[in-house]
Amino acid sequence: MPTSASASSSHHRTSSDLLVRLSSTDPEVKLRALREVKNQIIGNRTKKLYFLKLGAVPVVAAALDSSQAELLVQSAAALGSFACGFDAGVRAVLDAGAFPNLIAHLSHPDEKVVDAGARSLRMIYQSKLAPKYDFLREKNMDFILSLLNSENETVTGLGASIIIHSCETVAEQKALCHAGVLTKLINLLEGTLSQKDASLESLAAIIKNNEEAASKFVSESGRALSSVVDLTKDRYPRTRLLACMCLIAVRNTSPCSLQDIGIKTKLVYLLLELLDDPGQVGEEASFVFSSLISEKEDLQKLAFEANAIDKLYDHLQKDSLCPRRFQGELLALAELCSKLEACRSRFLSLKALDLVTEALTNDNAYIRTAACMCLRSVSRSLKNLSAGSFTNEVIVTPLVWLLYDPSTSVQVAALGALSNIVVDFTTHKSKVIKCGGLKRLVQLSKSMDPTLRLNALWALKNLMFLADNMCKEGILSELTTPLLSSLICGNDQPLFVTIVQVLTMLILYKSLLHGIYTADSEPSVQEQALALVRNFVDGSINSVEHMFAEDGIMLNAIGRQLHSASKAGIGIQGMYVLSNIASGNEFHKEAVMHQLFPQANDGAHSFILKFLQSNDNQLRTAAVWGIINLTVPSSPGASSRVAKLRNAGIVSQVKTMVNDPCVDVKLRVRTALGQFMTFSDGSM
Repeated sequence: MPTSASASSSHHRTSSDLLVRLSSTDPEVKLRALREVKNQIIGNRTKKLYFLKLGAVPVVAAALDSSQAELLVQSAAALGSFACGFDAGVRAVLDAGAFPNLIAHLSHPDEKVVDAGARSLRMIYQSKLAPKYDFLREKNMDFILSLLNSENETVTGLGASIIIHSCETVAEQKALCHAGVLTKLINLLEGTLSQKDASLESLAAIIKNNEEAASKFVSESGRALSSVVDLTKDRYPRTRLLACMCLIAVRNTSPCSLQDIGIKTKLVYLLLELLDDPGQVGEEASFVFSSLISEKEDLQKLAFEANAIDKLYDHLQKDSLCPRRFQGELLALAELCSKLEACRSRFLSLKALDLVTEALTNDNAYIRTAACMCLRSVSRSLKNLSAGSFTNEVIVTPLVWLLYDPSTSVQVAALGALSNIVVDFTTHKSKVIKCGGLKRLVQLSKSMDPTLRLNALWALKNLMFLADNMCKEGILSELTTPLLSSLICGNDQPLFVTIVQVLTMLILYKSLLHGIYTADSEPSVQEQALALVRNFVDGSINSVEHMFAEDGIMLNAIGRQLHSASKAGIGIQGMYVLSNIASGNEFHKEAVMHQLFPQANDGAHSFILKFLQSNDNQLRTAAVWGIINLTVPSSPGASSRVAKLRNAGIVSQVKTMVNDPCVDVKLRVRTALGQFMTFSDGSM
């Protein structure tokens, strides 16, 4: 039944009256008003928001200055209710300046005041908005230790909550360990339910990615580890979940600590069982499960044998899934399908792809991201790609649209899925281009966000892979030679344009925006740009000719980049580009020689010599391939090129590699030496 205007007006008057009573100088009136506010807002987000708009929080917080214990208790309780599960409430409490007063009340002589203050602070520390403590500062460490040493379990729980929220760096983890915090948390495993749960979550935060902490935890007379294992059998689901989290943190940080197949199997089955919990434990279980199996093929196999795919699919079919549970279960499927073909086949046989495709258009950005990640994992299967499982426009079209998503995370995830779908198959490539995917990928390759640039180039590289000449020409036409050259170059190697171009661009501002590209400073972006060019010049002499367009700026950019390559991957991709160019005609081969030796008698400083001496197997292989293509005996200028390579010390270096530990390198070296022998003058 609709609320009448008079009823609404009455409600407003009552609330305004309550606000007046909160400001009363009469302690009894104020106390009753505080209790009334607290009781009205408990578990009621609508009421919380209403009182926030009325400005109630600063008035409630002002009561923390009272000298009466009961007013302090009720004020702290009301503030905790505003903060509980409600970020807007947390922000209002912090803005009202209540935080330092609540901290001060932890030292109050009245235990009820201490308890109320600690409870309120724990509510605040459920939010990401809560203040962080720097544990590298001595006074903060002393404060945490004082909380953990308290006999009040709410206070010790607060200490654990602060650790969970604030401990982010290895330095902070180590500082906590050295201060004895790890030992105190282990002791709390024998405490009350609240202390056990807080201790388990804090231990996981300190141990995560910290080998020193994990080792200390495991070596604690075996008591700590066995206590956590025992807690996986606790009667309370949340305790079981947190015990799993702690064990996973230990295993992921120190794999040798938990090799028992029985514990691994137990963790898999327990987490799958916890998925059935209807509350928060069920929501979080899928995320914990993902952390257990991530990048671990043996655990993914155990999960598959435990029917994890079927279980997750059954959950996803439910209509009433909350967004976080939906997201978590999609991410769990993504992890399960990331390595094993059996998991992908089962996923497709259940028609789970339909659910994931539908999730691509979900209103929640986290769900859209998770759906893309799931699609990326499933599309790693060449068998399913070739069978046309992902060619449907129902999949391709929404993925392309997600490249325009306002969330960067969604865009990156969509790029990852598209990168797999366009590999190797012409039908996939044409559908992506038809949907406008190519234009958008090129736009994203110019993004200010390096992650977007990297993933857009990755997708363009795969789009270029084994594409026909028409497709290659279309991609390069959209990218343009200047843009691709700028993506290849490092920051210390700017691209130069002619004076005429500069003057034209100064006159035409729009041309300036679209015509000058600054050199990319991200090594990973440079590597993918080189990989894209490698795919472009693979297999067609017509494609090789494009390397000499616009005064050869792309080839020169590659040469400059290789002279100062900051990582092996750049050298590998760049050398394969030069190797592919060197497989062309005499003009192409001589152009490559010019990049290897830009100055006469400068062989000692040539990057190819450095690459041949590299510890990276792939880089040595790529370098030898380049030499092979330059010295094909049937090529008219091969003899002079071999002589130049010999004078530069390249031939003698290749000769030392005849017993290279890498089989691939060894085979290519033998081919190169055989070609050298064709032109031998006895000096070999």
